[in-house]
Amino acid sequence: MKLYDVVNSGGVYVIAEMSANHAGKLENALEIVHAAKQVGADCVKIQTYTADTLTLNCDNEYFRIKDGLWNGYKLYDLYKEAYTPWEWHKAIRDECEKIGIDFLSTPFDKSAVDFLIELGAEFFKIASFELVDIPLIEYAASKGKPMIISCGMGSIDEIQDAVDACKRQGNDQIVLLKCCSEYPANYSDMNLAVIPDMRERFGVHVGLSDHSMGSIAAIVGVSLGACVIEKHFCLSREIDNPDATFSMEPHEFASMVSDIRTSVSAKGRVNYELSEKEKNSTVFRRSLFVSKDIKKGEILTEENVRCVRPGYGMKPKFYKYILGKKAACDLKFGTPISQEKICDGKIEDE
Repeated sequence: MKLYDVVNSGGVYVIAEMSANHAGKLENALEIVHAAKQVGADCVKIQTYTADTLTLNCDNEYFRIKDGLWNGYKLYDLYKEAYTPWEWHKAIRDECEKIGIDFLSTPFDKSAVDFLIELGAEFFKIASFELVDIPLIEYAASKGKPMIISCGMGSIDEIQDAVDACKRQGNDQIVLLKCCSEYPANYSDMNLAVIPDMRERFGVHVGLSDHSMGSIAAIVGVSLGACVIEKHFCLSREIDNPDATFSMEPHEFASMVSDIRTSVSAKGRVNYELSEKEKNSTVFRRSLFVSKDIKKGEILTEENVRCVRPGYGMKPKFYKYILGKKAACDLKFGTPISQEKICDGKIEDE
């Protein structure tokens, strides 16, 4: 598991969220693992729950979704359709290990945490909707594994409660994910400017769980310091399942990963040194040149000295200083001005 190796080195750890995109078929799940590896993801994430560990099999109005992507669904039926059977987990994990991609899952109750520990889970992801489930967070954190916590819908106090819950268990291996819990998320609601604020406010690594369409939000997130990007991933949006409509297809995900890696390279580090190519370009800066023939002893004026490209003469900041000085020798048109060509031309910081 290379999560902390990546984020501590200034890189970005990319998670391909399978969720319900297996559409109820193990062969789809295993194909998603291979596709995620091919498109450059660092990790494949699934979810560990059953309908019974998430909700009640109840049909009254409280348990029905009334709008949005899953309008009309009874919660129990939605989760029953979307879940990843626990008997698949080992096969998925083994396939990840076989091809060299990290395996991650989101537990939704204590039994799921225990199951994943037995499976050899190396870290946990807490979903946005479970951000307020402090007993679950404490239990997962008590296992000593790194914790990735999505913060969709979370207030400052609720996020702090989750961070504190981990730390009470002696676990400070925390990555918070900025998240907008809309499916799909509207760009105008994402407020990615929160990312650097979260990092400073809570003193932990911060990433982005992105439910928007396309990769713009992920790239902006990286530019603002996101060190983890989580994105729903599918083989095809034509494969019907509850998450397909806001998931990325392989070619889209590959393009996003490429852009993320390029963004990390472009962001670089705080450094004012010139690159070798920049050093070569300095010759095209402006500098001081003779713009009309000057005789020895003649006064340098605005008429016979100009600040022009290229950069072989004195720096432009010395222009006013040399005006009124005398030429130390004959100076032909197009000659770069230097200290030795000026009487009393000693200048510091040349």
